[in-house]
Amino acid sequence: MASVETVIEDHDIVICAGSGGVGKTTTSAAIALGMAARGKRVCVLTIDPAKRLADSLGLEELGNEATQVDPKLLEAQGVATENGGELWAMMLDAKETFDALVARHAEDAEARDRVLNNRIYQQISGALAGSQEYMAMEKLFELHSEGRFDLLVLDTPPSRNALDFLDAPMRLTQFIEGKSLQIFIKPSGMAARFASRGTGMALSVLKRIVGFDLLADLSEFFTAFSGMIDGFQDRAHRVGSLLADQRTCFLIICGPQGEPIEEAVFFHSKLIENEMNFGAAVVNRVRYRLGTRQVKVRDLTERIDSELDDADLSARLARTLSEYDVLAVRDQKNIDLLAESLDGEPLIRIPYLDNDVHDIAGLCEINKYLFTDEKDRVEKATS
Repeated sequence: MASVETVIEDHDIVICAGSGGVGKTTTSAAIALGMAARGKRVCVLTIDPAKRLADSLGLEELGNEATQVDPKLLEAQGVATENGGELWAMMLDAKETFDALVARHAEDAEARDRVLNNRIYQQISGALAGSQEYMAMEKLFELHSEGRFDLLVLDTPPSRNALDFLDAPMRLTQFIEGKSLQIFIKPSGMAARFASRGTGMALSVLKRIVGFDLLADLSEFFTAFSGMIDGFQDRAHRVGSLLADQRTCFLIICGPQGEPIEEAVFFHSKLIENEMNFGAAVVNRVRYRLGTRQVKVRDLTERIDSELDDADLSARLARTLSEYDVLAVRDQKNIDLLAESLDGEPLIRIPYLDNDVHDIAGLCEINKYLFTDEKDRVEKATS
């Protein structure tokens, strides 16, 4: 089975997708580190609010602009940098990215400020469905257009449904092109009469409740925003097309449990349906079987006790190993279901490591499995 390097070597963008809590941030950072060690100028982007990425890369903090990881920290863990490789990282600020998008498409500084300072915009810019996912793509598009990096690795936003990421550009364009928005921007006929008469009394009541003139703020926002519609539509379509670009590759990250595997299978089918480039599935925290068959606890106890000469300890250790094997069998069955759905496409298993990954050394440990073939992975995991 191919290594992750073989899978992504011809791509400019790698998108690590999957449900929350399956190790997407860690895997993204490990891949970026591994490719930097191979001479690439790499930037990894995350929206993880827990700062795990910053901590694992030895950075005090991450912001909405790329920050380079100190080469000395990499060299201290045996990661070569003399071949020109660089590792950069950033934590996406969706609100700041949205603001920058408004500034880019505003007709002038006055129109920009009218939107950015508007209370309606300040609410919807953070609450609009899919805004986090879309702004992650927007920042990715911006960096890709600049051409500063050989490879961009995106850790997709935590989500209960990985498909939210694929649908984000479409949802934003639907909002912009939607009838409700157009009614406010260009009211006519019944809508105009309703806006001018029917809402007046209700909005006057709302003004007393919320403390500001909602109608004035709505009017101000939609009037200022109307001049940006065409720019937003064009940009959203271009950002959406980047998902299906031949230089973009998707990695599905999941765990070996039933629900993450089912979601990975579904997500893979949607990638194929949408004609997007699937690279590989990475299954984290896998328990590898230590043998080919389950040994009876009594027989295992006797074999261990012949080495330890401590019956009680031998019995407890035998039970632990037996329980581990049950979990390993479960993991293998779930992974077999995923492999069947992939129909021969790459699948990379990362074992359940002894320690949590929280630094560059831990990322290097993961890369021992990501950047090698399946035979070596099995040998390392079971030795």
